[in-house]
Amino acid sequence: MFDPIEITRKIKKIVCEGEKRKYYRIRPARFYGGIATADVVGCNLSCIFCWAWNVVHNPKKYGKFYSPKEIAKRLVSIAKKYSFENMRVSGNEPTLGDEHLIKLLENLKNMKKTFILETNGILIGYDKKFAKRLSEFENLHVRVSLKGANKEEFSKLTGAKPEAFNYQLRALENLSKYNVSCHPAVMVSFSSEKNLEDLRNKLKNIREDFANFEIEELVFYGNVKSRLEKAGIIPRSRGSSFQF
Repeated sequence: MFDPIEITRKIKKIVCEGEKRKYYRIRPARFYGGIATADVVGCNLSCIFCWAWNVVHNPKKYGKFYSPKEIAKRLVSIAKKYSFENMRVSGNEPTLGDEHLIKLLENLKNMKKTFILETNGILIGYDKKFAKRLSEFENLHVRVSLKGANKEEFSKLTGAKPEAFNYQLRALENLSKYNVSCHPAVMVSFSSEKNLEDLRNKLKNIREDFANFEIEELVFYGNVKSRLEKAGIIPRSRGSSFQF
């Protein structure tokens, strides 16, 4: 099991050059009712169900470097072309390039659009100063994606040490402390009802409305199914058919 903080330091050397950051795709997407999306290269987790597995595990192979201004320009162009009200950075883990991300937000802070940061929250939980810096941007909303309902599930699904799960919860604490608009999303397809209820109570203790978290469910993108089979991990059915 690895330490995601140590992985961050290693991957950052590959995907960041000063204020520039590697991206592998910039596109319009259907989510959130339509959104301009820039997908970054490089992550500090290794989620077995990840739809961008190949990019995560080959950061040297994929993408090219862009400045914050270049990404801002591309996102604005897409949003205007399709009349989108939202923009986001997604794909792998956007917070790895913290200086790039802050500069990108600065370039977009006067836009009358919502900027959605999709993150696993590890680095925001690790360093509360990160949340404080994010609080400067009124048009920002942070979606913290929890990888399982507890630290055991988190470790099994991501390969990271169990204790790192606490960083995800702490991210929500830090963001709330600095009044950053945010909400939790939870990958529920590998969790028992009891574990989900325990998590719901933990989230409620952080902030009342967090108990009504966004639900993420498994989608068999790419070779996700074969990876799960190989690892002997079987998702729980929640109204959908998961048959190997």
